[in-house]
Amino acid sequence: MKITIGSLNPTKVEAVKSVFRHFEVIGKNVPSNVSNQPMTDHETMEGAINRANNAKSEGNSEIGIGLEGGVIIENDRLFLCNWGALVYENETILASGAKILLPREFIKELQIGIELSEIMETYTNEKDIRSKEGAVGIFTNGQITRTQIFEHISKLLLGQYEFQIGHGKTKE
Repeated sequence: MKITIGSLNPTKVEAVKSVFRHFEVIGKNVPSNVSNQPMTDHETMEGAINRANNAKSEGNSEIGIGLEGGVIIENDRLFLCNWGALVYENETILASGAKILLPREFIKELQIGIELSEIMETYTNEKDIRSKEGAVGIFTNGQITRTQIFEHISKLLLGQYEFQIGHGKTKE
């Protein structure tokens, strides 16, 4: 069975390939139809859903997967958030990842439209962090990487998918 993931970002593609090992997985650059830097949990989730739907249709595959990273500002605190969506037939499966606190000083830059990836490049003096360890890797001192967050979300999606299609149920 063919899966198209709505991204060419190596952290996302590798996460899906490592979890959906028995599927043919291809990446395709598709729009999220949300802002480049999602600023709410809801917008991040919508971006994942849109990527999954666009990947399924543009990739001409049975399953589309969308993974989206964003931020949430709550009570003057900034959190990193991540969402995943898997679409097949007329069904949509959703899963969210861990959230971590980010430096409060990032809020102003985010609110004027600077993406977290750009802020992270300035903060760390490294390029293309979003394709490597991600902000989560930096702020967990490498304990968890962006790929691992997306692998976790992909496992949640796969488990729900298997359950829904009648596989993965075991009697003990």
